[in-house]
Amino acid sequence: MSKILTVEEENKLRKPIDDYVGKIQEKIDALRVDGTDKVISLQGLIESIKRDKTLSTDERNKELAELQAELKQAEMVENANKAQIAKYISEAESYIAAHFDKEYYKPLVASCNEAKKEAKDEYRAKLSKLATEHKANLTGLTDHQEIKDENYVYKNRLFDAKLEYEKRIQDIKDRKMEAFSHKYHLIDLLRMSKFTFMQNHKIKVENYKYSFSIKKYLLQNGLYIAIILIFIGLSIITPMLKGPQTHLLTYNNVLNVLQQASPKMFLALGVAGLILLTGTDLSIGRMIGMGMTVATIIMHQGVNTGQVFGHAFDFTGLPVVARVVLALVVCIILCTFFTSIAGFFTAKFKMHPFISTMANMLVIFGLATYATKGVSFGAIESNIPDIIIPKLNGFPTIILWAVAAIAVVWFIWNKTPFGKNLYAVGGNPEAASASGISVFAVTLGAFILAGILYGFGAWLECARMVGSGSAAYGQGWEMDAIAACVVGGISFTGGIGKISGVVVGVLIFTALTYSLTILGIDTNLQFVFEGIIILVAVTLDCLKYVQKK
Repeated sequence: MSKILTVEEENKLRKPIDDYVGKIQEKIDALRVDGTDKVISLQGLIESIKRDKTLSTDERNKELAELQAELKQAEMVENANKAQIAKYISEAESYIAAHFDKEYYKPLVASCNEAKKEAKDEYRAKLSKLATEHKANLTGLTDHQEIKDENYVYKNRLFDAKLEYEKRIQDIKDRKMEAFSHKYHLIDLLRMSKFTFMQNHKIKVENYKYSFSIKKYLLQNGLYIAIILIFIGLSIITPMLKGPQTHLLTYNNVLNVLQQASPKMFLALGVAGLILLTGTDLSIGRMIGMGMTVATIIMHQGVNTGQVFGHAFDFTGLPVVARVVLALVVCIILCTFFTSIAGFFTAKFKMHPFISTMANMLVIFGLATYATKGVSFGAIESNIPDIIIPKLNGFPTIILWAVAAIAVVWFIWNKTPFGKNLYAVGGNPEAASASGISVFAVTLGAFILAGILYGFGAWLECARMVGSGSAAYGQGWEMDAIAACVVGGISFTGGIGKISGVVVGVLIFTALTYSLTILGIDTNLQFVFEGIIILVAVTLDCLKYVQKK
């Protein structure tokens, strides 16, 4: 006797459960008619009337008053029936817990496992038969073209057999998933989609198992796995070669990595929004140099010896706190000014950000170098870092600035209309425009947000390095920021990416650079590592895009 259930047998197993729960559902529905159902309906009507512009104020108030009275009555009925409904739900869920898995789901899972085994055996038998036929067909063939044709036919038959096998396996998988989903469909009707925490957890786990694919998983996470393995290898090798004090996972080393990553986090968060719009920014490094120079001049220790356009600035007359705030404001204004220019040309004239930001890069570097003659402006007031990024029991608070930036940008991306529009424009600007979204405003807004973040990043880096601002500072930082975003999953195809990915990308690159430096790897070779990682990351991103197409 076959252990594989037919559809009729499966329905027969499920019917007693559906009938029992269905009777309880009917009782619950009857109690909800004048209570919960009416409350939901009246709330919808009230919202509709509030938005109705054709009604006068008196008409609107009159209708709202009548509906509010009905709503109050419906809520009283809902509250009166709440205990009885909860009792019915508990009874139905207890029955489901006692009978669903034991009498229906487990037998079906056993049936699906048997069906998978049968499908696998039949597939192997099919492959064996095709191989035998192919070998027989090749016997006696001498003509090269005929042999080539036979090999081609054999290859196609193997492909067809594989497709048929995969379809059978997917059908079995779908049947199992449908059975699992039916349990939560019954609970969904009982609870009106208000699942408990554990029920939501079980649904998520089962959905993940259902959609899980090793190929897809490796495509999405293969690079992370490889980098983690490299980092583990470096963590093992470094203490062996440089002594136990250089172990990468010590508390101090972890804090050092987070400190170095914090200013770069601002830059990566800024350029991530541009990459989300299928753009980029080549001027980041030069903006950091400009911001560092300006911040150092304003917060300089004593009178500036260096000059800007032949003029030596003196801000020593201002209180220290005022100089700190002024430095931040000027950094943000300058960086936002230049990103706004690039954003305007990108949005207005459909200029590729590669061109507009490259122009920015040249202009900023040229102006900053010409104005300052390329000199470094020395150190800032020694007490300023303690104001901006003090250490609390040895903990560097610059990390908290980065955490705050992550939280703010996450909120903007995920909880504001601008963030939703950012994803829409990045995914398909034509469709976004057709739906009423201003592509110009969104694009310019992304550049402005980037400028604000760059300004903050330059200001914090100035405090971290205690000055030393020069036009040459920050060279190559744009590559670090862009690479972090790419490794973090911000797709150059547009509209795809998460803030968590940006954070992971920055931490990966900072930790990798830090570990290679401790190991004594030449800086130039570090660029080689970075280049390879970027190439692999973009390749994987392109493969994912091709698969979607």
